[in-house]
Parts: sequence; structure tokens; C-alpha cells
Amino acid sequence: MVDLEQLRYPVGKFSKPEFSSPEQIKAWIQDIEDLPGLLVSELQGLTDQDLLKTYRPGGWTINQVVHHLADSHMNSFIRFKLSLTEHHPVIKPYLEDAWAEMPDDKMLHYEASLQILVHLHVRWVYLLLHMNPEDFTKGYIHPEKKRLVTLEEATSLYSWHSRHHLEHIRLAKRSKN
Repeated sequence: MVDLEQLRYPVGKFSKPEFSSPEQIKAWIQDIEDLPGLLVSELQGLTDQDLLKTYRPGGWTINQVVHHLADSHMNSFIRFKLSLTEHHPVIKPYLEDAWAEMPDDKMLHYEASLQILVHLHVRWVYLLLHMNPEDFTKGYIHPEKKRLVTLEEATSLYSWHSRHHLEHIRLAKRSKN
């Protein structure tokens, strides 16, 4: 029997790190930097039919996952910039599932979002690598979480997010859905 929870969270659920070191932050940044190249490799040679495969019943298609990554990572990059230039800005959450159902996420070929990710990650990683240790203590207020999310935590989250959705694509490629 298929474990839907394992399909939903193939690299495990995100958990906020208790402690991090400069080496750990560098590893998280590396995950963010690696994502676009890994996506290019995973998506190479897929047919239009392959792009409609899902990683679990009721899950997003490969195409939607790539668009979601661009949507999410653009929002995160903006949150980083806001946090570095304002004192604890309150960010605006968005309805990820609703965005995934919009025509550009559902029907537009993933290539447009892949190009966004390639170039966005160049800027984002450059920013991350040029932040000083104190910058990682800055953050934003997330109204749904009702607390400050530090840029250290956000870097960890988007390292996880990159690995999480990359694995969704790998699962979908092997799926019969």
C-alpha cells in the first residue's frame, strides 16, 4: 500500500532548526544554489504527457510543481529584501493551492518558470552569500504563524523546500498517476 504521507513529504516535514552554524547555513545556501541545475537535469527529455504526471493522487503535476517553485521562491526573495531593508516587516501570505490552479501554473509550459528560477537563484544566492551573520537574525512577521521568521530559518526552509519539490518531481517521473 502507498504511504500518502511519505509521498507528500518525501524528504520529511520541515522542522525549524534549533541551532545552526556558519557551515550549516552554507549548506542550506548550496541547496538553494543547486536547485535550478538539478531541475534542468530532471526535466530534460520529458514529454508533454510526462509533465502531467503527479507525485501522489491529487497532487500537483510536474508542470505545476515547477511553476509553484518560481512563485514561492520569488515571494521568498522579496521577503528577504524586505527583511534586510525594514524592521520586521509583516509579509503577505498567498494561497499556494489557488495559485497552482491558475492558467499560467496549470497550462503554461514550465520553461518560463524554469528560466525565472535560474536567474532568480543567481540573485538570491549572491544576496545570501553577501549577508553578514547579523543579517540572518533579521526577519519578517508571518501573520499566519504570528511570529518572527528569521532569515536563518527562512534559508533553512527554502533549502528544505528546494529538496522537497525536487523529490516530488522525481517521484512523479516514476509514477503511473
